Order: sequence, then C-alpha cells, then structure tokens
Amino acid sequence: MANDAFLHISNIVKDFDGHRAVDNVSIDIAKGEVFALLGSSGCGKTTLLRMLAGFETPTSGTILLDGRDLAALPPYERPMNMMFQSYALFPHLSVFDNIAFGLRRDGLPKDEVRSRVEAMLKLVQLAPYAKRKPHQLSGGQQQRVALARSLAKKPQLLLLDEPLGALDKKLREETQIELANIIHDVGVTCVMVTHDQEEAMTMASRIAVMSEGRFLQVGAPADIYETPASRFVADFIGNVNLMDGTLVEDEADHVVVDCGDMQHRVGHGITGTRGMAVTVALRPEKIRLRRDALKSTAVPEAGVNRAHGTIKDLAYFGSFTVYHLQMASGRVLKISQSNVERQPGAPLTWGDSAWATWTDLSQVVLTQ
Repeated sequence: MANDAFLHISNIVKDFDGHRAVDNVSIDIAKGEVFALLGSSGCGKTTLLRMLAGFETPTSGTILLDGRDLAALPPYERPMNMMFQSYALFPHLSVFDNIAFGLRRDGLPKDEVRSRVEAMLKLVQLAPYAKRKPHQLSGGQQQRVALARSLAKKPQLLLLDEPLGALDKKLREETQIELANIIHDVGVTCVMVTHDQEEAMTMASRIAVMSEGRFLQVGAPADIYETPASRFVADFIGNVNLMDGTLVEDEADHVVVDCGDMQHRVGHGITGTRGMAVTVALRPEKIRLRRDALKSTAVPEAGVNRAHGTIKDLAYFGSFTVYHLQMASGRVLKISQSNVERQPGAPLTWGDSAWATWTDLSQVVLTQ
C-alpha cells in the first residue's frame, strides 16, 4: 500500500450471475483527492461505488480506508456518506432539518447540531433558505442542500453518484465549479461517478476511464485528454479525428505515419517498428483551417501535416465553429475554430475550398 494512500482498493472483483461487472480493479487514492470514475452506462463504475458504500459485497479483493478493512462494516457504520443523483431530500422537512437529520439520528447535542448545520448553510450559501422546503428551491439549490447534508457528519469519504445529472446543461456547468470549490474548501476525500466527461474534467484531480469493468487509463484530466493511452480513451474523452495508418519512419525525435490520403509527421518517438499499423489521434481544436495553406507557418515540410478539401458542413456554437472538411478521398476531418472576432471578414462557408494544417506536436500516435 502506498504511503499516501488514504483509500486503498486492491484487486476488487464483482460478479453477478456469471457476469463480471468489476474486473480486478486496484487503485490508491490520496487524502483530500477528488477521484472520478468515468465511463458509459454498464461499465462498472456505479457497482464499484456501491461496494465502497457497502451496498454491494465484493466477490473478491479488499477495500481499506485509512488502513481499516471495510469488509465487515455495514453501510451505516462506514465513515462515509453517499450523495445520490436524485438528492433524496425529505420533502416535508425544511432545508435546516434535512441537513440536521443525520446528526440528530446520531444523537448529537442540540447546540452541536445547530452549529454544524449553520456552518454547512454558510458553506453552501443557503443560510437565507434554511426554513424553506425542498420544492421551494431550484435544482441547483437542492443539490447544495444534499451536499451540505452529506458533509454535515464530517465523513472521511464522500461518494457522489452522478451528482449533477438532474440539472440542465447551463446550471450543471455553473454548479460544477461551485461544487468542486466547496469540496476543496472542506478538504474531504471524494470518489465520484459520472458519464459526463466535462463534469469529470472540471471537478476531479484524477480520472479513471472505465470500460467493461476495467480501468483503461488513470491520470490527471489534462493527461487523459492530451495523451490518451488507447483509441477507446481518445474517442471517449472529447472529440477526435482517428486515422489508421502505417509507421513509415521511426526516429528517436519523430515518426512519420502514412494514412493514405495524408502524411503525419509527429514530433516525438514511439515504441514501435517500421511497417506496424498505428492510429493517429488529432483533436479538432489543434487544426487550423485556411483558404490558402501557403499562409501557414505551422507545416514543417510540404506534403505532411496538411489536408485539402471542401467545407461539407459547419455548425456555429457561439464561441467556436465546427467545420467538416471533406477530402478528395472522402475522408472527413472535424475542425474546431475559436471565434475570436465578432464580425470576421469573408468567413469560410459551405462549399468553400480550404486547407487544414497542424503542427507536429498536435497528434498522438496510438498503438492499441
């Protein structure tokens, strides 16, 4: 067990009637860390969270919290709280009484209950709403009440199950940063489950991308996004152009990949051999789109890291525009361009001829 591991998950397996929901997962999580389990429905992330909470029993493996084996502890004795997507607030109780509920059940003195609840209300900025019922609050306010109730008992571990899933897109984006700041201020160790990549990237210090019960990659948000370890991770996190090709040049400081209708020069070496099949991953925002490729200084030499085609489609999103550039071969490149000018002169539109260019540090070469 690592010295700084507060939560130690070792070789956890969970089988349901012959189906392996969690497949030999191990991870160490440090005290105060916000760790996200990210994956699509059915990948095993919620099952793993439920095993931490004690709602499911592992088929094999161990879970240690601060050195203590949780196997024999029922959910109500575990030093943790779980916040559900539905918030599970009591509709007949006020905000104050919802937050105080668990403290009163534990038999805390009245004065301590009041001081803790008032501290939580201040933390989540809901003191003026203490006497309101849940139905008198907005979705974001209800979410903060649920968080305050989860934190009031001072859990060693906070478990979040799709914490913002019930909110609309705009409110979810606003609440992500707010929730992350509250958790950071409290300093509680947190494990969250989400299928929303933006939520994981915004809130977590580390992310585990899960598929079929396994961890495919664990790392900081920037590492997962910029240096994906496989096609699945690259495709699951954000938008990406994935291009199959052959390694035709393999040097210590660069490689060249032939993808048929384009050549990629990548400014770093890889562990591989000439002639092997690889995949080049290129994010849409790393590409520059111009009417004339000669205006670009980003291309190291003619014939590589560039593509010519016709604007097949475009979508305006306000702060950025997404273009689909169709090449002569039929391949379509997705390109995202920031709209830095409010009224650009002669913007590219449907049917226009254009060049896409990118630097040799824009791509990632994937071997799996």
